[in-house]
Amino acid sequence: MSPIPNQANDAVIRQTNPLLDFSDLPQFAAIRPEHVTPALDLLLADASAAVARASDAQTPATWDAIVESVEGATEPLSRAWGIVGHLNAVADTPELRATYGENLQRMTEFWSNLGQNLALYEKYKGVAESPEFATLSPARKKIIDNSLRGFRLSGAELPEADKPRFAALQERQAELGKAFSDHVLDATNAYAYLSENEAEVDGLPEDAREAARLAAQKDGKPGYKFTLHFPSYFPVMQYAGNRTLRETLYRAYATRASELGAHYGQGQADWDNTANISEQLALRREEAQMLGYANFAEVSLAPKMAESPAQVIDFLDDLARRARAHGEQDWNELREFAASELGLSDLQPWDTSFASERLREKRYAFSENEVKQYFPEPAVLAGLFRVVETLFGVTIRPDQAPVWHPDVRFFRVESAAGQLVAQFYLDLYAREGKRGGAWMDDARSRHKHSDGRVQTPVAYLTCNFSAPMNGKPACFTHDEVITLFHETGHGLHHMLTRVDDMGVSGINGVEWDAVELPSQFMENFCWEWDVLSAMTAHAETGAPMPRELFDKMIAAKNFQSGLATLRQVVLSSFDMRLHTDFDPSGALSVNDLAREINEHYHVITQAPFSRWPNTFSHIFAGGYAAGYYSYKWAEVLSADAYAAFEEAALSGAGTGSVLDAEIGAHYRREILEVGGSRPAMDSFKAFRGREPSIDALLRHNGMTQT
Repeated sequence: MSPIPNQANDAVIRQTNPLLDFSDLPQFAAIRPEHVTPALDLLLADASAAVARASDAQTPATWDAIVESVEGATEPLSRAWGIVGHLNAVADTPELRATYGENLQRMTEFWSNLGQNLALYEKYKGVAESPEFATLSPARKKIIDNSLRGFRLSGAELPEADKPRFAALQERQAELGKAFSDHVLDATNAYAYLSENEAEVDGLPEDAREAARLAAQKDGKPGYKFTLHFPSYFPVMQYAGNRTLRETLYRAYATRASELGAHYGQGQADWDNTANISEQLALRREEAQMLGYANFAEVSLAPKMAESPAQVIDFLDDLARRARAHGEQDWNELREFAASELGLSDLQPWDTSFASERLREKRYAFSENEVKQYFPEPAVLAGLFRVVETLFGVTIRPDQAPVWHPDVRFFRVESAAGQLVAQFYLDLYAREGKRGGAWMDDARSRHKHSDGRVQTPVAYLTCNFSAPMNGKPACFTHDEVITLFHETGHGLHHMLTRVDDMGVSGINGVEWDAVELPSQFMENFCWEWDVLSAMTAHAETGAPMPRELFDKMIAAKNFQSGLATLRQVVLSSFDMRLHTDFDPSGALSVNDLAREINEHYHVITQAPFSRWPNTFSHIFAGGYAAGYYSYKWAEVLSADAYAAFEEAALSGAGTGSVLDAEIGAHYRREILEVGGSRPAMDSFKAFRGREPSIDALLRHNGMTQT
C-alpha cells in the first residue's frame, strides 16, 4: 500500500476514533474494543517519532527540545492507554480483555525501549549539565532528576547486548501482572453459593438478606445467592449464625486463585496463581541483579523515602513490638468471649469476624449494622463534600460527562471564584466485571501548555460498595465511609495540585511511600463529631446519628487495633522478605513463607489451607512490590499531619474545630498543591515545621509508646 492512502486512512482514524479525541473528557459511551489497536497504532508512531527526534544528535539538549517534546508526544499515548486500562478494571468483557492483553506487550515494549534509550538518556544528562538547568524551576529540576534515575532503573546504562533480555523481563512481568489480576477476578466472579434454607441465613441483616435474595432471583432461582464479592461475602462472615455457612464461604475466599480453589483443574477455569507468583519473583530478582542491586527491594526503594530494606524491616519490627501486647490482649479477650458466650471453644478463622462483632456489640452496645443505617449515600456524599469545601476553599458540583456505567456520576471542583479546578468520576458499587477493592486513578493530569492554556486534572474514584436496592439509597458501613474518604484524599492530591509540569503535578513523582499520606489523612475526619453529626441521616427516619451512638463508636474505635496492626505488619514483612532474601526456586514455598511470617509476628495462627498470597494483588498486580510497607510508613506521616488540626482545635484558636480552614489552607499549600515537585519529607516539614513523629499514630491507635 502506498504512503498516500496510509496518510489518508490515518487522518480518518484521527477524526473518527473516540480514543483519539483529546479535546476534553473521554468518550466512554462511544469507545469500543475495536477502537483500541488502531488508536494505539497512531499514538505509538507519534510517540516513537518524537523520541527519535529528541534522540537525534542534531537536537539541542534543552528543556523544550527534549523534555517538553517527549512529554508532549507520550502524554496522549498514556491518556488513551489509561482509558483502556480503566475500562479493563471497571467494565471487563472478553473482547476488551483480549484487546487489552494484545496491546499490553506493545505498550510495555515502548516504555521499556524509551527507558533503555541511551541516546535519549544522554540528552537528559545534557540538559542537567547545561547552563539552562540553573534557570529551570525547582519542579523542572525535579523532573530531570527523576528522569535520570528512571533511565538508570530502566536499564539505559546496561551493555547493549543485555538490553533485549532486560526488555523481555519487563514485558513478561507486565503479562504476568495482568494474568494475576484476571485470575483473581475470574475466581471471584465464578463462585456462588445458593442457600434455600431460611435457617442457614439466620442472623444476617435485612439488607444483606435482600441483596442475596435479589441475586438469586436475577439468576431465576429461589433462596439466597452469596458470592465472594466483598459486599456479599463479609456480612456472612460478620453476622451469619450458621457456622457451616461461614466456613464454606471462608474456604472459598481464602483459596481463590490457588490449587485449592473451587475451580482448580477445570480447564479454562484454572486460575491458580502459584506459578505466576514464583515466575514474577524470579524475574524481579534477575532484573535487580542486572541493574547491580542485591535484590529487588533495593530497586523498589530507590525512588522512595525509605533508604534501605533494613530500615523498613527495622520500622516494621519496631511497630510489631509496640503492637504485640495489645494484639495478645485482643486475641485472649476474643477467645475467652467466644468460649464462654458463643460456645466456640476452638475459635477458627471463619469465626473471628463473627465473634468480634458479637463482642463489640456486647462491650459497646451497638452493632456495625446499626451504625450503617445512619450512613445513606446522599448524606455521606454531602458530608464528604462539606469537609473538602470547608478545609480547602473549593466547591463541588454535579457535572455531566460520558460514563462507562449508568451508576457512575461526575462532579466538578471549582475555586471560590467559580473557576474550574478539577473534575472526577465516582463509581461506588460492586458489580460483575469490576475489579474488587477501592482505588483512585488519574484520567488526566494538570499541565500548562506553551500557549498558556491549563489542562485541569481529572480523577477516577472507584469503590466496591453495596448498590441501592428497591428504590432506596445505598447505606454504607462506617468502614466504607472511611474508604470513601481515603480514596478522596488520593483524589485531592491529584486534583488540587498547582504544579504546571506534568511529570511532578499531583501524584506524579511523589515517593510511593508518601503517596498514602493525603488518603490516610482524610480518614481521620470520619471519627469527628463535627463531621459525622452533619453527614448522618437514618435510612428510615432521617434522624441524625445520636451523640450516644457516636460516643460508643469512639469508645470502640481502637477495638482490636493491636490485631489489625499486626496483620498489616505481616503483609508488609511478607512483601519485603519476598523481595530481599527469598529464593523462589528454593525448598520454601511462597505460602510457607507467608505462614512463617504470620507465626513470627501475629498472635492468630492462619488456616493451613489459606492461600492469601495468591490474591495479594497489591504486590503482584498493583505496583506495591516491596512497597506495601508504605501504608504504615505513610500512616506515621498522616497521623502527625492530622495532629496539627487536633492541636488547633484544642488550642481554642480559630474555629475550635478540626475543620479549620486556615490550617486546611496551609495543608493544601504545602502538601496537596506541590505534588511531586519536591521531596515528600520537605513538604511534610514545610507543613509541620519538623520531621514526623510516631507518637500521633500510636495515640490514634490506642497504643501508648513502650
